[in-house]
Amino acid sequence: MNVDLYERIWMWGVGLMLTLFFGSTAAAAFGHQIHPPSHVETIDPKTALGDPRFRPQGVSVDAQGRVHARVVGLMFLWLPSEMTVPADTPITFHLTSADVTHGFEIVRTNGQAMVVPGYISQFTTRFPHPGDYLIACNEYCGVGHHTMAAKLHVVPRGQWQAPTTATSPREQGHDH
Repeated sequence: MNVDLYERIWMWGVGLMLTLFFGSTAAAAFGHQIHPPSHVETIDPKTALGDPRFRPQGVSVDAQGRVHARVVGLMFLWLPSEMTVPADTPITFHLTSADVTHGFEIVRTNGQAMVVPGYISQFTTRFPHPGDYLIACNEYCGVGHHTMAAKLHVVPRGQWQAPTTATSPREQGHDH
């Protein structure tokens, strides 16, 4: 079979590109242990505000001393609307929505997640510098979307006072 030179070049180019794409995916999965999320934690959006995993909303410290922030999105506000966390400390954010899809973005940081009703989103980040950070909804959620914001106060670790309650969802015996 006679294949034109330009067609052979394109076939080899496509084959090389596919090899690079699949090779980089395999290297990330097996070499660096980077995998897509497979454990999906669900929640009933109608009872999200009363769910033990989100009571109370805000910052808490678990028995191992890890800092958690639990946030519920509602049209057109975040609960709580202000939180204070320590600088240079890993903070795990647990997010859910009681109504529509929201986008949780801590402006000028790598903290960002989609907040979908019926699911719990989670990410961990740290803030190396104290200061005030804006939390914005970056997913259009209705006519009041532009007003959906909260504040995150990051204080030096030595000045931060941990909340008095030190419970986690696992300590409360809630299955998910």
